[in-house]
Amino acid sequence: MTQQTAPHELETPTASHPLEPLRAEEISSASAILKEHPEFTAEQRFVFIELREPSKATVRAFDAESSPWDREAFILLRDHARHRTLEAVVNLRSQAVTSYTEIPDAQPPMTEEEFFACEEMIRQDPLVQEALRKRGVQDFSRAMVDKWAAGYVMEDDAPSQRRIARPIVFIQGEDDANAYARPVENLIITVDLDNNQIVDVKDTGVVPLPSKKGNYTADRITDPENSPHFEKVRDRMKPIHITQPEGPSFRVEGHGIEWANWKLQVGFTAREGVVLHSISYNDRGTERPVLYRASLAEMYVPYGDPADTHWNKNVFDEGEYGLGGLANSLELGCDCLGEITYLDAVLSNQDGEPTSISNAICIHEEDSGIGWKHTDFRTGLGEVRRNRRLVVSFFTTVGNYDYGFYWYLYLDGSIEFESKLTGVLSTGALEEGEDPRYGKVIAPGLYGPNHQHFFAVRLDMNVDGPRNNLYELQSEVAAPEDNPWGNAWYESKTLLASESAAQRTADPLRGRSWVVTNAEKKNRLGGDIGYKVELGGTLALPMAQPGSQQHARGAFARKHLWATQFAERERYAAGEYVPQNPSSGGLPEYVQQDRSLAGEDLVLWPILCAHHVVRPEDWPVMPVATVGLHLKPSGFFDGNPMLDLPAEQPSSCH
Repeated sequence: MTQQTAPHELETPTASHPLEPLRAEEISSASAILKEHPEFTAEQRFVFIELREPSKATVRAFDAESSPWDREAFILLRDHARHRTLEAVVNLRSQAVTSYTEIPDAQPPMTEEEFFACEEMIRQDPLVQEALRKRGVQDFSRAMVDKWAAGYVMEDDAPSQRRIARPIVFIQGEDDANAYARPVENLIITVDLDNNQIVDVKDTGVVPLPSKKGNYTADRITDPENSPHFEKVRDRMKPIHITQPEGPSFRVEGHGIEWANWKLQVGFTAREGVVLHSISYNDRGTERPVLYRASLAEMYVPYGDPADTHWNKNVFDEGEYGLGGLANSLELGCDCLGEITYLDAVLSNQDGEPTSISNAICIHEEDSGIGWKHTDFRTGLGEVRRNRRLVVSFFTTVGNYDYGFYWYLYLDGSIEFESKLTGVLSTGALEEGEDPRYGKVIAPGLYGPNHQHFFAVRLDMNVDGPRNNLYELQSEVAAPEDNPWGNAWYESKTLLASESAAQRTADPLRGRSWVVTNAEKKNRLGGDIGYKVELGGTLALPMAQPGSQQHARGAFARKHLWATQFAERERYAAGEYVPQNPSSGGLPEYVQQDRSLAGEDLVLWPILCAHHVVRPEDWPVMPVATVGLHLKPSGFFDGNPMLDLPAEQPSSCH
């Protein structure tokens, strides 16, 4: 670690809040300062530059008194020539490099620069071309390469030795927009991204390219060669107009949002995408914190097919690629509907220069159905209030799949996270008429392998203050002596006081959930002030068996809930450096410390699963599937927090 003397000091940070993402000029300044450092070389490429988030004490001091703070950039680099990964911190106030550190045996996420170099290299390789000729392909420019992370496939794959990828090849037809309709089965290519060379090419047997196209755009689905084939596009439906003539009810200043009783900051990183900070609720004039930081902490997709092309497919889309850097630029009327406010995402390229994804973050509000309602059957008089939610979202495309990530804040004080999965399956080829055991046929000669998607959410809790407890709740049948009629049951409540105790699996048969409570306060009824965690989606666990790399690398997915005591560098469920790691870092390592969780600064890690046994209806583009979780106030309020909503104007409902 080295320190560089500052040439001069900046007067003040450029941001209005300590958690504002870095601006373009700050990214330029950070990279320029680092490039002047004596340890920087031209071979070092920037993987990403992001805000080094200040300490919680700094943020809380700012919130209370608008205290000054140091504005810092965190920089991740890959030195291809020396096979090194490096971290640096630049203080933008003093214009100093305050740390410059090599991280041993570590690989950073793959970059866009590496993606494109890899594709062209594969198209030109003689062994690849020979394999394609065997499958009837003469125009090698039609080879589309998906740059899959390798997992861990050979002994000399150690992160300190090689930077390995295992690309998969598909063939783009002349008038076929969907190359995933024609996978090149059994062509196994291993690439070294540091040395920019192909290490190995294996062809383990020719399987014919599937015969049908897989187009999904309206102008192509009527092609008789398409699968499925439609005679015509259906008639257009009558439009639904979502209008807010008086404008939205939220207010955005910089990256800060105020809506209804809620207040929060929106962040964005190249790895996580959208991050929510400092979420609080104004309860009758008192601003009460709920969450310090909320983010997606990993997305893991292991496949369950032992075939040569698919057995090692187990990708960590966040740790191996980065979700924020692959974010879509959203357009009004398509991805979001209503009165929209967009925020751009400012990232960096491999030269350390700022790049921007316009309209990367969508902010809007939606009607959310009935909030509460009752009709007095004696008088016929009824009262009803509608719920509404603030939506903060982004969409990202990771090769074949597209994922939408949504954070919802509701008028009833609840918070929800939802992932929407769509896009195109990662496909395999087989002989027509063959029935695959480890997947489903979706078109002639084409199948979709079985797989799972695990989403690790990180919730840095702050329920009415930083000292929290975690309890497990579940329903119990009363003992026979207390249950003479056989109908009695109650809810048990167990304190999970340590990290070893707080490694939990769901039990829907007993309504198991978890609640985070304030360790120092009680509500006006004498009960705990809390927020309950409820999981949605399929409550499946990984199917991969011990001895497989999927089992070893994705160990965090073997529980539905983890909890840890807060630590600044414990941000990712599978660890900071995932590529080519033969075992699982992150949560399984964090909890080995077995720290106390009683009255501590508590971080929850709910794990969600989309268990995907493919259907024909998932082809050629998959209808949205969803998984999510719900944070629901439980004792946080004295009663229904929507009770003070005014009655709706009749004109709003008709």
